[in-house]
Amino acid sequence: MSTDTLTAPIRLDGRAKGANALWRDPGYQAFTLLRIGFTALPILFGLDKYFNILVHWEKYLASWYNDILPGNAFTAMHIIGGVEILAGVLVALKPRYAAYIVAAWLAGIVLDLLTLSGYYDVALRDFGLMLAALTLARLAAKYDPPGLNVRFRP
Repeated sequence: MSTDTLTAPIRLDGRAKGANALWRDPGYQAFTLLRIGFTALPILFGLDKYFNILVHWEKYLASWYNDILPGNAFTAMHIIGGVEILAGVLVALKPRYAAYIVAAWLAGIVLDLLTLSGYYDVALRDFGLMLAALTLARLAAKYDPPGLNVRFRP
């Protein structure tokens, strides 16, 4: 895939030249699916840290994490929720860089869960999500141009 397809001029019908070819590219489809997922899910999970609708999140916080974060577990979950919302927004804007932030964040969650007895299944799931975030980062190296310019494609 040439970079011409990614930076193609807009035609009179409002579509970029080569946009159809880009949408038929399985790699671009995978990139788009992962970008949508790693935008929406961190935002939704981050918001839920404030409302505890899906689960009571404080039970997943290892005591040593709670000791290094300011305040109590309730406050820590609000901080964590804010970081997750920010991560989702950053993936929407610039997945080339933000996917690595999400992967690092998920690595921290995996570490937390491995030191908290009884949640090894959730740690394994989050390890898989970390690998998916790294996959998004690698795909973004092809489909999201470098630099801080923010573009939403076709």
